[in-house]
Amino acid sequence: MTVGPPLGLMVSFAVPLLLGNLFQQLYNMADAAIVGRTLGSNALAGVGVSSSVQFLVIGFCLGVCSGFGICVSQRFGARDMGDMRRYVYHSLILTGIIAAIVTTATAILTPQILHLLNTPDNIYKEAYDYLFVIFLGIPFTMLYNVLSAILRAVGDSRTPFVFLVFSTILNIVLDVFCIVILHMGVLGASVATVTAQAVSGILCGIVIIRRFEILHIRKEDRVLDRGHFIRLIMMAVPMGLQFSITAIGSMVMQAANNSLGSVYVSGFTAGMKIKQLAMCPFDALANAVATFAGQNYGAGKIDRIKKGFREGLAMGIGYGLAIGAVLFFFGRDMSMLFVDSSEAEVLDAAGLYLARLGLFYWALGILNVSRMTTQGLGFAGRTILSGTMEMIARIVMASVFVPIYRYDAITWCDQTAWCAGILYILPMCLVCIRNIEKKMKEQVVPAMERSVR
Repeated sequence: MTVGPPLGLMVSFAVPLLLGNLFQQLYNMADAAIVGRTLGSNALAGVGVSSSVQFLVIGFCLGVCSGFGICVSQRFGARDMGDMRRYVYHSLILTGIIAAIVTTATAILTPQILHLLNTPDNIYKEAYDYLFVIFLGIPFTMLYNVLSAILRAVGDSRTPFVFLVFSTILNIVLDVFCIVILHMGVLGASVATVTAQAVSGILCGIVIIRRFEILHIRKEDRVLDRGHFIRLIMMAVPMGLQFSITAIGSMVMQAANNSLGSVYVSGFTAGMKIKQLAMCPFDALANAVATFAGQNYGAGKIDRIKKGFREGLAMGIGYGLAIGAVLFFFGRDMSMLFVDSSEAEVLDAAGLYLARLGLFYWALGILNVSRMTTQGLGFAGRTILSGTMEMIARIVMASVFVPIYRYDAITWCDQTAWCAGILYILPMCLVCIRNIEKKMKEQVVPAMERSVR
């Protein structure tokens, strides 16, 4: 990504990521569609009632893995392959440690988490069965995501996508087998999802061993170094916290919505599935921009960083306007993927949520591209405040306005959070780019003076 047209490189890099994200969402959509259509709206609510806490926990894990990938991409851009492999080695060790800690803690605390979310009694058992197994599968989730982040860091976004396609098909087959044939209920949906994630992670590891010699960790690379651990933690933990802080606001928002009854829980769950699907291009674009920024930062090419940011921003806003129109006009109809047409109240709730989201989807393009560019340049710690502002906005909306305006207030929570985050992260991203430009110029002038002498 250090040579060639930035827009074309980012698009070609983002397309496999986009397709991978779409198939990853099919994990959840397959669960929701089969559960909702086969087991009913209460079972669908059981799957969806904990989506915010899943975002908190799994989002932290994904953010950590993405942070590891940025360290690898910067060393790859600088063509320091030995140091790059050392970062890969330390990343794998930290991934194992974090997976063990997070899995143990969340599995033990599952009942307390569901009570904290005000889970209705009539869907508590389904919610517990689903969430507990999802938490047990965290090591597999992290395995796939750290290996795919490493592959993306060296420019390969296609291999993770290929395995996601396979594992998504496997997930759908297992959903049908576990729910329809074995009659495992909601538990079968979570077992199918975890199994599919495990397969995708294992396949990624096999391909790295067989095809990517550049990533093979040699004996001299397997030396524990405090500096590498600190650098990875300083990059990855803020990115993980960014996801988690944002998710705390979502948890408060979901807890407020759960208190409104199972109709709104089901409608919100269906709307969230469509929302997550519509967000896939944002995630793919943001990851492409982050990798582009990281590699060009390592190569010392500030002009390419600025151009890549501008073009990424334009793509994000353009997509946000287009998909926003789709959600505004067709959100209710799209919700029928998960809810039977006879459940009009649930469909109305989902449609209202999606229509109002559609009015502000362009803002999410600005937020994601600005945030991931800042992280790709190595300023992960500075992005935490944008997540904090999102969290505060959701908490205020959920705590102050939901008791008064009920579900109407829920439908405006996300948009308020996005706009609050932009107020900080867009100016901060521009400041970081200017600081890097100044730093690079200060390094070039002494080098030129030495060359003249």
